[in-house]
Amino acid sequence: MNKEMRLVQCVVNGTEVAEYVDVRESLLDMLRNRLGLTSVKKGCEVGECGACTVIVDGETVDSCIYLAVWADGKNIRTLEGLEKDGALTRIQEAFIEEGAIQCGFCTPGFVMSATALLERGETLSREAIRREMSGNLCRCTGYQNIINAVEKVMKEQGNHGEAE
Repeated sequence: MNKEMRLVQCVVNGTEVAEYVDVRESLLDMLRNRLGLTSVKKGCEVGECGACTVIVDGETVDSCIYLAVWADGKNIRTLEGLEKDGALTRIQEAFIEEGAIQCGFCTPGFVMSATALLERGETLSREAIRREMSGNLCRCTGYQNIINAVEKVMKEQGNHGEAE
């Protein structure tokens, strides 16, 4: 069976990337297998768990059901791209402070969803935060602490839209 390959040129965590990929390859597989970005977790592979959440042009996507070819010309951020000079972002610190990390498998996806949410600059109720984060599943049931972390940073930043 012949594979149809296509060149994908995009920016990943601030670095220009050019990769030939099978047109059926997911963005998840490109990020993990070709670029070594292991924060992007392979969970359900059907867009249900959020472990593979990345930010594409400011919007969260489940990279397991997002084809790599769709990323052509896009700006993609993964957990690896959040740190600046080795420092954690404010939401990463809040996850630690609030005990929002248990086994850690879901954490990168939750942090990416929270980052996109915080960057919108809105102040939301706990219930609205819960709804906004509902695309991510935690099998360890750490939801309350995750919501606490997001709410904490949201209150700290006021309505400024700074996710750090």
